[in-house]
Amino acid sequence: MYSEKVMDHFVNPRNVGEIEDADGVGQVGNVKCGDIMKMYLKIEDDTIVDVKFKTFGCGSAIATSSIATEMIMGKSVEDAVALTNRAVVEALDGLPSQKVHCSVLAEQAVKAAIYDYAQKSGIVIKGLENFVPTDDHDHHDHEEEDEE
Repeated sequence: MYSEKVMDHFVNPRNVGEIEDADGVGQVGNVKCGDIMKMYLKIEDDTIVDVKFKTFGCGSAIATSSIATEMIMGKSVEDAVALTNRAVVEALDGLPSQKVHCSVLAEQAVKAAIYDYAQKSGIVIKGLENFVPTDDHDHHDHEEEDEE
């Protein structure tokens, strides 16, 4: 059901923790499903030099957070903004369909942290023009239990 990479990132998550003097912090989540991700970024010369995360959620939420941090470390801010949930799923060698929403959360957490950095720095970052940060992303639109 879960790939070896998902299990590895769940059992041995990378970059767990927080950055005290983070340049950008983003938190996303959904109280309904219980997954909450918080991403911390340290940025120097437009490059992500450190990234940490704290995730409250299932194994897939932890695995997607972990691999997302690895995928953006050392990247430019614009490259990190371009991270997609599909890229996260592919990097993990797939996720069960009912867990794909965790990859959406990971993408949104990265974007929220970069948005926070942009706001604090007073800069505009390509790729965030239509991003609206919220602390309650309803990322289960495709699941029947959330339709009202």
